[in-house]
Amino acid sequence: MAIQILRDLRGLRVQVVHPPDNERVRLVEHLRRIGCMVETQWPVPDCWTGSSDVMLLAIEHDVRGDIQRLLKSNDGPRPTLIAVVGYEDPSTLQLVLEAGAVAVIERPIRPFGLLTNLTIARSIWLEKRETDKRIRKLERKLSGLQRIQKAKAILMDGQGLSEAEAYESIRRQAMAKRLSMDDMAAAIIHANELLQYRAKDV
Repeated sequence: MAIQILRDLRGLRVQVVHPPDNERVRLVEHLRRIGCMVETQWPVPDCWTGSSDVMLLAIEHDVRGDIQRLLKSNDGPRPTLIAVVGYEDPSTLQLVLEAGAVAVIERPIRPFGLLTNLTIARSIWLEKRETDKRIRKLERKLSGLQRIQKAKAILMDGQGLSEAEAYESIRRQAMAKRLSMDDMAAAIIHANELLQYRAKDV
């Protein structure tokens, strides 16, 4: 995976959100030397554009509100975020942490360390994305198991079935209707809720 990340740095879309000064010029030159496709922007955008793989964001105190607005935005996918800082004080570090930056580049900008930071940040971001996908998949699976368990309890209570018989009933109905076990369990729960609702109205 590490080799692939290094290969992918060439052609990586990088957005540099930094005041237009000599530091930004140096940063852009170094990134282009690595092989990245670089776009620059200032002031801080209102939302994530989805047009970049990586964003290098200058943490400036006078645009703290703009940075926080960007971080709260849910528009577009969030890129790998690298903070660019000029000093280490508690409020700067707090903003870096709030931003969810996976790497930090210090000013004055130097070529040494930029490639390393870019590679590590990208690696951490990609691993986190895969972990988030696995977590969402496991959460869906757990929800499905909980629904099946609830549907079994409904059948056991309503039809006097054993747990194994209730499970087999759900499985047979799911196969007959060409549904997943989870969808069948959800249908049983929904039907039971409707019956209970109507019973209250009678």
